[in-house]
Amino acid sequence: MKERPNIVLICADQWRGDCLSIDGHPAVHTPYLDQMALGGCRFTSAYSSVPSCIAARAALFTGLSQRTHGRVGYRDGVEWNYDTTLAGEFTRHGYQTQAIGKMHVYPERKQLGFQNVILHDGHLHFPRRQSHRHLDIYDDYIPWLREKLGDPSAEYFDHGLNCNSFAVRPWDKDENLHPTNFIVSQGIDFLRRRDPTKPFFLYLSFHRPHPPLDPPDWALRQYLGMELPSPPVGDWNKIWEKLDNKWDPALTRGKIRPDILRRAQAGYYGLITHIDHQINRFMESLDDWGLDNTWVCFTSDHGELLGDHHLFRKVFPYEGSSRIPLILKWPAGNNSIKNGSVFKQVAELRDVMPTLLECAGLPIPESVEGKSLLPAAQGKNMNWREYIHGEHQYYGMTPHWLTDGKEKYIWCSDTGIEQLFDLENDPQELRDLAASGEKPDRVAFWRSKLVGELTGREEGFVENGALKPGQQPKTCLNHILPK
Repeated sequence: MKERPNIVLICADQWRGDCLSIDGHPAVHTPYLDQMALGGCRFTSAYSSVPSCIAARAALFTGLSQRTHGRVGYRDGVEWNYDTTLAGEFTRHGYQTQAIGKMHVYPERKQLGFQNVILHDGHLHFPRRQSHRHLDIYDDYIPWLREKLGDPSAEYFDHGLNCNSFAVRPWDKDENLHPTNFIVSQGIDFLRRRDPTKPFFLYLSFHRPHPPLDPPDWALRQYLGMELPSPPVGDWNKIWEKLDNKWDPALTRGKIRPDILRRAQAGYYGLITHIDHQINRFMESLDDWGLDNTWVCFTSDHGELLGDHHLFRKVFPYEGSSRIPLILKWPAGNNSIKNGSVFKQVAELRDVMPTLLECAGLPIPESVEGKSLLPAAQGKNMNWREYIHGEHQYYGMTPHWLTDGKEKYIWCSDTGIEQLFDLENDPQELRDLAASGEKPDRVAFWRSKLVGELTGREEGFVENGALKPGQQPKTCLNHILPK
């Protein structure tokens, strides 16, 4: 058992796939994740198929597609009942399993196969409404913070920033009390108190760079004085004007003052650099303990549009929302994989579970629908998937999308509008080739693929072999709802 490697899965919340300096971002500085990638590999066409917190974690924790795990939008309060989970498999095979940070499952204290969970899901409205006076029931960070401050009423929301807002201010307490530092401090403490006779699976899950945009002052100032890139705005962006009258304080679509937008960018990038430094703090602790026989995977649940096409937050099919970082770093001395490799195979969150199980030398359950990325990282020829299918219910409609990492096809279930983007030559999705009529054969090709994906779906998206717009979308499929 001692020979089995340790596995660390690091997951950020709302981290765009392009927000790594090694990926060529013109402003973001992530030196330590860059270092991780240079000692491992990156998958540059990795996606979150249902890009919001709950559904993305369903794919991550089960290795299932959304059609099977049943979460096709955002919906709180639906119990998690999955027989086979990522942590459960590691536990079953003798690993010590620990989760620290964001789980976003229901009930909130469900362990999902972990032997122990130290929970910090962030500002979740659903449980707060259930037990506002007892926040420590579902959040271990809050009692820790109150003990550190000697203030029984303190919480991370003291600065007043909304948890989905573009408003920005520096963290209002000492940096070592920030939720990001808390996650790493607890992770380092786990290394101290782990069972040294067992390998471990550790899940470190950051709530940031998801808003509130509250980085430490130094991290915010690092970007406030920098010339930041203007968000791309496609010539097609008016198709979402229907959302303009659905205003909420968190802003889904709209134009904001340039100075406010730049400050939002600085806050978001500042959170990213802060996490990057704290990841290095954890990696140095791994080294201090001599735990070089450890695989480390870094990813995110979804991205953040941050003004792209006048859109904000997630759930949309565009790259800023759906593309995620995915880095795999192997133990020192592993000569079967070339350091610094970059792979373009289209990957998604359901691939993480089989990848990490194979890294540990454990069997992959038959129920898992994802594919291990390890053979690709080892340079082996494999029969890879042709494309992935993504979707997300939002505001009474569900954009469905297909991509192979080279092209992306989008179908809006409410209007029937189609879009096609050439990601190789237009990675910012500025030109809609479906609207221009330039590639009708490619639109027809992808449309037929989507018909195949949606045939038999309970929403009735397909009728007589054709896509049928105007059907009522769902947040969860019937088979996971209470009877």
